[in-house]
Amino acid sequence: MLAPLAFPSFEQAYAAILRHVSDNHQYANAPRGNDSRECIGVSFQLTDPRQRTPFLVARPINPVYHFAEALWYLGGRRDLDMIAHYAPRRRADSRDGSTIDGSAYGARIFAPTDGGTSPFARVLDLLRSEKDSKRAFLPVFRPGELDDPDSPDVPCLLGLHLLVREDHLHMVTYMRANDADRGLIADAFSFSLIQEFTTALLGLQLGTYTHHVGSMHLGTSSLPRVQLVLTEAAAAPDGRPRFTVPAMPAETIWVHIRTVLEHEQLLRTNQVRYGPRDVAGLDLPAYWQRVLLLFEAHRQLTYRAADPVETRVLDALEPGARWQLEHRWPTRVQTRSVAR
Repeated sequence: MLAPLAFPSFEQAYAAILRHVSDNHQYANAPRGNDSRECIGVSFQLTDPRQRTPFLVARPINPVYHFAEALWYLGGRRDLDMIAHYAPRRRADSRDGSTIDGSAYGARIFAPTDGGTSPFARVLDLLRSEKDSKRAFLPVFRPGELDDPDSPDVPCLLGLHLLVREDHLHMVTYMRANDADRGLIADAFSFSLIQEFTTALLGLQLGTYTHHVGSMHLGTSSLPRVQLVLTEAAAAPDGRPRFTVPAMPAETIWVHIRTVLEHEQLLRTNQVRYGPRDVAGLDLPAYWQRVLLLFEAHRQLTYRAADPVETRVLDALEPGARWQLEHRWPTRVQTRSVAR
C-alpha cells in the first residue's frame, strides 16, 4: 500500500522533513531571489493531530501566534490589525495596509458568501447528511490568483479535504508550497486545530491529519538553525512529545470561538488585564480559558516593558505552552516548567 509516512507527533514529522530536504533535496533554486533547496511532492501523516507543536530548544516557537492565527482563520477574518500584532512580518502581505487577501484562508472558508452561508457550513451539512462523502472539500486557491504577477500574497494553501470514516474525522491538506522551517510549523498547527474543532462540531472522534506539499523547500539562510534542530531531535530519548497536549473539549462550539476572539481583542489593545480568576468567570471551557491566558501573557510581554510575566498567569498555563514561552522569551518568562 502506498501512503504518506506516518508519525505520532508533528515534532517527529518536522525533523524528518527537515532532514529530507536539507540532505536529499532535488533542486537548488532561487524563485523571486529566495535561495532555497527543494523537494517536489512531499507528504506526511500525523496519527495524533493534537501533537501539533514541536518542543525544541533550537527552534523556539511562539504559541500565542499559533493560536492567534488559527483563531483568525476560524473568525473568517482578513484584517491586518490582529494577525500583524503577533507577527509584524505579515504586513508585507498586505496591498492596502489594512487587509490581507491570499493567505487569509479563513475568509475563504468560514466567512459567509453571497448566499449567506459559508463554504464550511455547507461542508458540515454535507457530512451530516452523507458521512461517507468524498466531496467535502474546502477550496482556497482561486483561478485568478496569478493574474497579478506582482501580488505580495499568493495562497500557499490549495484546500482542505474532510473525510468521515468509521466515526473518525480525517483531514487532508493540499499545499502548493511550504517552507519546511517556517510556514510548515504554523500551517500544521492551524489546520489540525481546525480539524479538531470540526470534529467537536460533528460529534466525532479525531482521525488522522495528512499534509501534501507540491514544493517543500528550505531557505539556505535557515540551514544553520536546521542543523541545530536536527542535532537536538536526534538526541531526544524517544522522539515523543515532552508534554501531554490537552484535547479540545468535545462541547466546543462557535460561541466559544467568538468569545475568545472578543476577549483577545480587548487584551491585544490593552483595554483589560486578566488573571486566572478573571477568565474562570467567563463562560468558557478550561481549555479556552488557558488560551486567553496565553493572550494575557502576550499582553504583558507587549505592554509591560521589561517586566517579567506574572507568575500567577504562567502557573495557570498548560505546561507545554509555558515551556514554549520560556524558550521564546527567556528574559521575560521565569523558568519553571518541567517535562512530564
